[in-house]
Amino acid sequence: MVNCGFNPLKAVCLFNAEGTNPYAALVNCLKANWLTGKTRPMEYRRTQLEALGRFLEENEMEILHALSVDMRRPPFEGQIADVSLIKNEVNEALNNLSSWMKDECVDKSLATKLDSAFVRKDPYGVVLIISPFNYPIQLTLVPMVGAIAAGNCIIIKPSEQSSCSEKILAEVLPTYLDPETFAVVTGGSEQTTKLLENRFDYIMFTGSPPVGKIVMSAAAKHLTPLTLELGGQNPCYVDCCCNFQNAANRIVWGKFFNAGQTCIAPDYVICTIETQERLMPCLRQAIREFYGCDPRDSPDFGRMINDKHFRRVRALLDCGRVAIGGETDECDRYIAPTVLADVKEWEPIMQQEVFGPLLPILTVRDLDEAIQYINSKERPLALYAFSCDSKVVNRVLDCTSSGGFCGNDCMMQVTLVSLPFGGIGYSGFGQYHGKYGFDTFSHHRGCLSRCMGFEALNCIRYPPYSQRKLDLLVSATEVKRRGFCTLL
Repeated sequence: MVNCGFNPLKAVCLFNAEGTNPYAALVNCLKANWLTGKTRPMEYRRTQLEALGRFLEENEMEILHALSVDMRRPPFEGQIADVSLIKNEVNEALNNLSSWMKDECVDKSLATKLDSAFVRKDPYGVVLIISPFNYPIQLTLVPMVGAIAAGNCIIIKPSEQSSCSEKILAEVLPTYLDPETFAVVTGGSEQTTKLLENRFDYIMFTGSPPVGKIVMSAAAKHLTPLTLELGGQNPCYVDCCCNFQNAANRIVWGKFFNAGQTCIAPDYVICTIETQERLMPCLRQAIREFYGCDPRDSPDFGRMINDKHFRRVRALLDCGRVAIGGETDECDRYIAPTVLADVKEWEPIMQQEVFGPLLPILTVRDLDEAIQYINSKERPLALYAFSCDSKVVNRVLDCTSSGGFCGNDCMMQVTLVSLPFGGIGYSGFGQYHGKYGFDTFSHHRGCLSRCMGFEALNCIRYPPYSQRKLDLLVSATEVKRRGFCTLL
């Protein structure tokens, strides 16, 4: 399905008659509209951002209901993660759009002192945003805020697995935005594959590393720049010097939010055996306080997105020893908040992103071994460290590498629009949120505007060359070390 400002019947006819890609007409239509300059003025961008804000305000209950149907997402979690967070991004963009768009003046050499040197933030053109099932609204609209603010035309491809959320994005959102510069494409992997055959000016994909490789390969055929927001195993180090109940509360909240289907959730706890023994009762207490004696009956605990993911996560229950939880119900796609103890590093749960409500605990001798293990794995999207000793937290920060970091809490780093969000290495590349999103979807164009006069000043770079001309030109364009004195 396509929802846009062009005639889909004409596109189908083109496809049938000429054998072209079914989305070629859509992409070409948006590119043509972008080339008119329609999306470039600040007021146009503001209008579109304000329309996106109205969509959130006027359809909040429908969004929360869709998330509940898709994943049994509690309204509280939907409000925090999929409504408020996006509103903050919209407001941040509206508050700062003028300053973000301004040309950025840069330093000049002696040879260019009379000229104008600046960085212009140009939109890329037609942007494709492909979003996943776990946060179908947030991970579609937050990148969209940056893309709109930067002045691009946009096609979004929401996940078909979150079908109710997909329907809102496909049927309701387009009624708020300009159909000449915005479109939605729905469908499964076949439609996405066809869509990716087209030449875009920028692509943003959020999802798994295997699919990310496919998207990157498709982008490479057109040399299209892209941002990949992928997953990974996010470590959570817990130190022996710690307020264990506070740490347990924050870990349980971060891990079991959205039933563990969060790319920045703590994937595993890594600690000493002694710390595991002290942490375990605190984890049990936090789970009981948050979700009651039977989390199946809690209105605040979600469900797996579909049967395939349910079965995948359930199979991981064979790893280690079930210390807390472990109950499942396939008919309800329910997996209880579960803690696995005595997990070995070679077991399947330690070889993949869990993406479900299972929290394995891996024990090590000390902090050094924990850091060594973390660094032996692919670099994660997020990393967490809990300790009452700031030196321990800072050592984990200094000695590891990850997309983001949070000390003594989980997931709260993404609530700040002032921080970049993105991966590194296997967890992706590129970043967004706030101004970082605007910058991601903008081409930073180096510009120098010179005067037509003063031609005598240019003679030193014209032939016939001489040593004197060379010395003058080098001196006029030289960058000198600050505080560095040369004795003549």
